[in-house]
Amino acid sequence: MNRPRILIAGVGNIFLGDDAFGVEVAQHLMRRALPDEVRVVDFGIRGLDLTYALLDGYEAVILVDAAPRGGRPGTLYVLDITAGAAPAEGAPPIEAHGMDPLKVLRLAAAMGGRVGRLLVVGCEPEPSADADEMRAGLSDAVAAAAEEAVPLIESLVVRLLRGEEVAAGYDNLVTGKEGGSCQR
Repeated sequence: MNRPRILIAGVGNIFLGDDAFGVEVAQHLMRRALPDEVRVVDFGIRGLDLTYALLDGYEAVILVDAAPRGGRPGTLYVLDITAGAAPAEGAPPIEAHGMDPLKVLRLAAAMGGRVGRLLVVGCEPEPSADADEMRAGLSDAVAAAAEEAVPLIESLVVRLLRGEEVAAGYDNLVTGKEGGSCQR
């Protein structure tokens, strides 16, 4: 039996502070030894590139991004959104230099792309008075979480390659154990 192919997609804008969480984690993972079935890409804000990557027939995709969900800054979340990944009607407009993960998923699905399993590893960003304010670098809490996300993602990869269950549903916050969020 062939092992599943996994795409780890780091997304975010490096000019918007903590929004660069996914990019930073992808950079860390690219320096690690990972199984041959795993591809790590820093997509940044290149939504169209991610769309095309999703057409390559990956059995699992781990999307790494900032995820404001109301928790403490630096909180890591693993969300299994496989069931919610089905597109709404029609393809959204193409944004060549933008990254809206939901639009990317809808466009990929409209183009015939199917992902067997879709997980999001997200990090709670520091609140900002102006979400569009340019800020260099991650906050201390999110930078620490980026370091912690690397072994978390590596453990998810091992579990996915073994065919093990990772998360029960969209709203679950999961670490290596079922039922909690990963907080320092």
